[in-house]
Amino acid sequence: MRELELLAPARNADIGIAAIDCGADAVYIAGPKFGARQAAGNEIGEIARLCSYAHRFGARIFVTLNTILYEDELEQAGRMLEEVVRAGVDAVIVQDLAMLSLARGLGVPLHASTQCAVRTPEKALWLESLGFSRLILERELPLGMIRRIASAVSCEVECFVHGALCVCYSGQCYLSEHIAGRSANRGACIQACRSRYDLVDASGRVLVRDKALLSLKDLNLLGRIPEMARSGVTSFKIEGRLKNESYVRNIVAAYSDALDSFIAGAAPGTWRRASFGRVTRNFTPSPQKTFNRGYTELFFDGRRSQWSSMDVAKSMGEEIGTVISLSRRKDSFRVRPVSGREKPVLSNGDGLSFVSRGGDVLGVRADVCSSDEVRCKPTPELFEGARLYRNYDRAFEKSLESNPSVRLLPVEVSVELSGDVLRVKAVSEDGREAVREIPAGVPAENVSRMRSLFEAQLSKVTGIYAFRCSNLPEHGLPFLPVSAINEIRRNLGADLDGMPFRVLGMYVAPSSSTLPSQKPLRTADYKDNISNSLARKVYAAAGVNPVESAYELTHRKGAELMRTRYCVRNELGLCPRQNAEDLYLLNNGRRLTLHFDCHSCEMIVTAD
Repeated sequence: MRELELLAPARNADIGIAAIDCGADAVYIAGPKFGARQAAGNEIGEIARLCSYAHRFGARIFVTLNTILYEDELEQAGRMLEEVVRAGVDAVIVQDLAMLSLARGLGVPLHASTQCAVRTPEKALWLESLGFSRLILERELPLGMIRRIASAVSCEVECFVHGALCVCYSGQCYLSEHIAGRSANRGACIQACRSRYDLVDASGRVLVRDKALLSLKDLNLLGRIPEMARSGVTSFKIEGRLKNESYVRNIVAAYSDALDSFIAGAAPGTWRRASFGRVTRNFTPSPQKTFNRGYTELFFDGRRSQWSSMDVAKSMGEEIGTVISLSRRKDSFRVRPVSGREKPVLSNGDGLSFVSRGGDVLGVRADVCSSDEVRCKPTPELFEGARLYRNYDRAFEKSLESNPSVRLLPVEVSVELSGDVLRVKAVSEDGREAVREIPAGVPAENVSRMRSLFEAQLSKVTGIYAFRCSNLPEHGLPFLPVSAINEIRRNLGADLDGMPFRVLGMYVAPSSSTLPSQKPLRTADYKDNISNSLARKVYAAAGVNPVESAYELTHRKGAELMRTRYCVRNELGLCPRQNAEDLYLLNNGRRLTLHFDCHSCEMIVTAD
């Protein structure tokens, strides 16, 4: 039986706990330093608290130490690696190959971050041969390539299924470092891809003015879970370590439902979730109601579509209609719903947004809503014909806040009589067993009522356990007061708590010495992000010399700042299919050159 894992992001331990309660099988979170999101660091004690909670349900915690490391940081990174292992983490997500040396002897699995740019079977085989137990693939891959990579390796394969998209191949974006000296590979990206640019040709003619030409929509593969699972994907990853709790709860719930639906519809014994417990919640997840720039499946089917969010690089929310009439003071308006869609129910306090005639995204709070009419503070930029979006659904957010999910471990309870001893046995979903034996005492006069009491009191919730009494003897039950039966259940819960929680065993890589030797396909260059002596030794051991240092150390002239599947020409309908001439992006006096590799169907960004 194959295990499928839903992997959720967590900015902090509380959000991680909320993700587990909503159905996540694993959570990834940053440590105090060296994570690819500088603003999402966490103290070791908080990571330990999250590990302790997650392991109660067999869920796992992965820590991100996925920046490149400079020579003077190796010792500190090694100490931090030891600390997170002592805190109880189940794996560490890394980019820098120095971590292979720093983790030696610690017994912790290493996952190759998406920053390692895994997009071919050959690269995947090489990383597996180094000892990685999991590979996190590039987001741009079509399903066919995902299948080829998963078939080539024996380690786990993880894929992103939801969230923000980098326009560039992961781990090989140097635009932020070039512009501001803030490296994306060091967790300090300025998100220049969300900036607005003019697009001009070689003659200086402006083709597009003031658009976020490098900004992509967000990924949404909610409907593609079955295909991915059948292609060998082990872990389904949600992006968002900077997102808030409501985002995480909503998106985790949506994908958890999708995984459960797929497993329920498959042949029995084929698949199972990678953790334990049953989730109860009283809200219906809706990805449209959470932060997004519009959704895309990117290159999943090997075809191009409209990937860009160039008009608006921010979250607009769900489109609800068009402003069709506006008061003179612009403090009230009527909304015509989107054609073909159900009329939205607007609530007082909803947050609305629109794009002004000047191209700016502006917001307005719906103070009073009545049918299709909204009253608000005077909003001079609002105009008739404006497309209106809801980026804060007050009723939905209130439902999320007031209906926290509850995750419980099912426990089957059976009762039997053995001579003059009453034996009560509890077996949890994760296979732990606890037994309590007490003297049987005097047989109950009203056997039917006693059976009902036993069944009712041994089928309640205690702590994280949802007890269910499934087997009672037909005759001879002793008389016990309700308090005594409850005490048995509580003692069984305490006994289960005192046992080691079971975490399902997924793949752990064997020693790299037992795997076939693999070599990189080419001489290592700045795109391999080699920034210290330990990483350099990994390549030297593979026979790769000389080894070029990372862009952050060299600022190599003429380097590709980005290479991407996304193509501005294609997006704008300007694709000649071959021999496309260069175009240029202008922003605040700075010029970037766009080259078009039509043979590979890729766009390349360089600096003048």
